[in-house]
Amino acid sequence: MHAIRVLEKAADIGALHLDLQHLDVPKAGPGQLVVEVKSAGVNPSDVKATLGMMPHAVWPRTPGRDYAGVVIDGPREWIGREVWGSGGELGIRRDGTHASHLVVDVAAVREKPNGIPLLEAGAVGVPFITAYEGLRRAGLPTEGETVLVFGANGKVGQATIQIATQLGGRVFGVERTRESYIGHASAPVRMIDASSEDVVQVVHDATGGRGADIVYNTVGSAYFEVANRALALRGRHVFIATIERSVPFDILAFYRAQHTFVGIDTLALDSLDCAHILDALKPGFESGALKPFPVIEEQVLPLERAIEGYRAVLSGARERVVVRP
Repeated sequence: MHAIRVLEKAADIGALHLDLQHLDVPKAGPGQLVVEVKSAGVNPSDVKATLGMMPHAVWPRTPGRDYAGVVIDGPREWIGREVWGSGGELGIRRDGTHASHLVVDVAAVREKPNGIPLLEAGAVGVPFITAYEGLRRAGLPTEGETVLVFGANGKVGQATIQIATQLGGRVFGVERTRESYIGHASAPVRMIDASSEDVVQVVHDATGGRGADIVYNTVGSAYFEVANRALALRGRHVFIATIERSVPFDILAFYRAQHTFVGIDTLALDSLDCAHILDALKPGFESGALKPFPVIEEQVLPLERAIEGYRAVLSGARERVVVRP
């Protein structure tokens, strides 16, 4: 098998060195499968982990959290099945998916949805899992509830919008400049230009002064105060990232408005946790209400060129970058 190996921390992406190693193809142990990896998305967390920015990382290791592929070893009934998965431990606390083969527990593997190519299935993982877990923890939006998404055209933002509109939510998206929504949705998305529009005023005007039932904040500190002011009574504010660690916080306004804050860190979700989330998402993908991100050929790289994909992701590439062993 072939696998990327990161031997030690690097000071920055320019100093990062990836070894492509040739190893024996692993064998499945009791309760395990061996997946021949056909597609593995590259996430910002994968790159940050290789740079030593993630807790609990072990060295050396193979990066990568998301995958799709074909089972080649394990229980007979699994051989030949096309599967997908993700895990917060993969590529951080143990070897990950940027390799030609992956050993994973049977309990944590799921057949991919029908109709989704393996190439695209391997790029679904982290963004959709993060989006769903945030909405689940906050309380999935119900028909007619208002959902405000900061960073709407980012991958987690798009996944959140797909899920929220599938469930009947009324969605507003926010970007720093004037942009149309670029992703799939089951209903119209009203985009707000934060550079020229008052986000709070737009949402309050459109909801009769009520505000947003859910704010999904993929950016963090930059929109913390605005997001709180846009929340409805008993609104829920979801965070998955931040720029600054400390923000001003009005405790009185928080408890009088009966708000809920929800923090999401999918590194804490192992492969079995992620498998349960993929179970919840699968019917939407099979019905077409949810769609995988398009994967363009220019962003599909063999293992020996993975460093190019890492650099692209760290630079903020909007298109999904995929390693194809």
